[in-house]
Amino acid sequence: MRMLVGRALRESGYRVTGCRSGAEMWRLLPGGGVDLILLDVMLPGTSGLDLLRAIRAKGTVPVIILSARAEEADRVLGLELGADDYVGKPFGRPELLARIRAVLRRAAVAPTPTATAWPETLAFSGWRLDLRSRALTDPQGAAVDLSGAEYDLLLVFLEHPGRVLGREQILEMSRGRLAAPSDRSVDTLVSRLGRKLEPPEGATPLVKTVRGSGYILGAKVDRA
Repeated sequence: MRMLVGRALRESGYRVTGCRSGAEMWRLLPGGGVDLILLDVMLPGTSGLDLLRAIRAKGTVPVIILSARAEEADRVLGLELGADDYVGKPFGRPELLARIRAVLRRAAVAPTPTATAWPETLAFSGWRLDLRSRALTDPQGAAVDLSGAEYDLLLVFLEHPGRVLGREQILEMSRGRLAAPSDRSVDTLVSRLGRKLEPPEGATPLVKTVRGSGYILGAKVDRA
């Protein structure tokens, strides 16, 4: 599988390095230059999910999970742990390439400002999101890591503050990064983002659930 996927990606113009285990991956990553990781769950030694946890503890390089374990619970777990996408086996080459292009596109550094003066920073309740570097800082100025999917979701909320957004709207506005809106992937990602935006004890959560309707960002957003 590793050889077949590598060949398909090289034929499509990508530079690919294959790793047979987590140990090989860790030897490669410190050298930098890795734009995306395709991660199988069933690996010798450490499982792919354990590797995903460790990758997310160190940074935000995009990760797509490839796995024969494609039940809803498995997909939700992968997204919960920080994967940017989850592709179940068997998969076709066109689908894999489309998902890779989508994740790489969304992981690119923020849009180039135009004549319409695209804001460089969005501020809300003491938090700041830098659209150039995609960096989020909390009210104390500490950096908060976001996966590509979490960044996309936060941007959706910040672009529509005070508006109730349903799952299908979130899916559409996040440009298809998530799985089908009928499963729990949207809820999982909102929950994950909500924990990272955890307010002080006793304060109202920034992202609130509107029963039977969806979610809403309850904060004023300033653009700079």
